[in-house]
Amino acid sequence: MRDGALSGRMLGPFGILTRLEYWGFRIVAALFGALPVDVASSLSGWIWRTVAPHLRRHARAERNLAASMPELSAEERAAVLDQMWDGLGRTFAEAFHLRTIQSDPSRIVLDLSPEVLEAVRSPRGCVLACPHMGNWEVASIGALRAGGRVAGVYQRLKNPLVDRYVTGLREPYYPQGLFTKGNDAVLKLRRVLRQGHGVALLADLREMRGVAVPFFGRPAPSTPFPAFLACSMGAPLVAGRVVRLGGARFRITGELLPVQATGDRDADIEATTAAIHACFERFIRENPGQWMWAHRRWG
Repeated sequence: MRDGALSGRMLGPFGILTRLEYWGFRIVAALFGALPVDVASSLSGWIWRTVAPHLRRHARAERNLAASMPELSAEERAAVLDQMWDGLGRTFAEAFHLRTIQSDPSRIVLDLSPEVLEAVRSPRGCVLACPHMGNWEVASIGALRAGGRVAGVYQRLKNPLVDRYVTGLREPYYPQGLFTKGNDAVLKLRRVLRQGHGVALLADLREMRGVAVPFFGRPAPSTPFPAFLACSMGAPLVAGRVVRLGGARFRITGELLPVQATGDRDADIEATTAAIHACFERFIRENPGQWMWAHRRWG
């Protein structure tokens, strides 16, 4: 079976296995997309929190949470992880209802200070760094509602057909472009900032070629990209988060962060990256069940 699967992959980007994966994904997308958004969100959340605790990534999430927040009891950790899987399941289903979420003003509450709103609309552009919290796909919708026009970067999915479909769902909320991760993304995003627009980045995952900064008391290899853009372009830097209020309803908050500017570029980028992650840690401690603990975050 394994050799057959591999040979299917080797038929090319549109080989048998690629097409089967794609159509399986489209069937799931059609099923969740046909349901009302709240029903789809609730059903997917239930499926994930029922199935995921039996998978290997759950043990990793338990280890990460125990090491990061040892003050929690076993029962509290279990509740956090149950909420995490529920939220991830909901986020999956809500991807097929982003248009509904955007068009319903009651589903997103913007809780942004005047200084953050000014930064988002800055003629120097703005760098928005967010963690994977709540439903992070909603962050770009919030930026649009706040008066910003943002570009984004994403990691290309292995299946090119699924990648094309998912990208099509997300592109409307990134009017300045949704670019694949890579060296040319740097040039594209710098151009976006020069034009006075925003760049929205998810910045809380492991980056082994990045800089190690403190995160929950341990060095964590982290992307320096948001700090690099803010330091090199003189753009304001905002740490944003999406908090799930219940069901498919959200609150978006943000904090304007200091951008280090001593003239030592490497030191400035490292210090600014550390400031981003200190803010992320505070966000997560306030709502630990809304962050993804299952990633290999600390190497």
